[in-house]
Amino acid sequence: MSGPIQGRLFFSFLRIGLLGFGGGPSMIPLVHQEVVKRHGWLEDEEFADILAIANTLPGPIATKMPGYIGYRIGGVAGCANAVLAVILPMIVAMILMLGLFSHYRDVSWIHGMGQGVVPVVMVMMAQLAWDFLHKSRLALGWTVSLGMAAIAGGLIYWLGIHPGWVIGAILVTALLQPAPKAKSAEGAAP
Repeated sequence: MSGPIQGRLFFSFLRIGLLGFGGGPSMIPLVHQEVVKRHGWLEDEEFADILAIANTLPGPIATKMPGYIGYRIGGVAGCANAVLAVILPMIVAMILMLGLFSHYRDVSWIHGMGQGVVPVVMVMMAQLAWDFLHKSRLALGWTVSLGMAAIAGGLIYWLGIHPGWVIGAILVTALLQPAPKAKSAEGAAP
């Protein structure tokens, strides 16, 4: 792809890397905002598919999603570009913050600063969950959506099954489902 798309890709993921406090899961709403709502590089359904697949693969989601999205938008260069952009702020921040933390670790406001970010991340994750619930309701209906959410929650939280296994099982089940038959012309009135 051309240079301007690489620049937009870099600055979009740089912004995500700069604002994504709390790790990979807190970045998911920011990635959604940038690639779906702001730039329109992906549709909501594509984003949900990428998120599901990224959760099944090993490694941090903070690099898997930018890598795949960058590849879709800008090829191999886009992949490297997006991953570099999203991890660069983390690397610089880690070096600076670890230096500051080791020097000021006993100051109370340092401890409070980390605690202040938690409610903001919670609201961002709740908004994303609500958006996915709404899309699931439109595609599957309330009964199936809430039933699947309850079963997945039980498997993950009560039985301790890794979310990747649950998502993988759902993907395999969907792949094994027979395709719905198209209405044939035989039943049509003459």
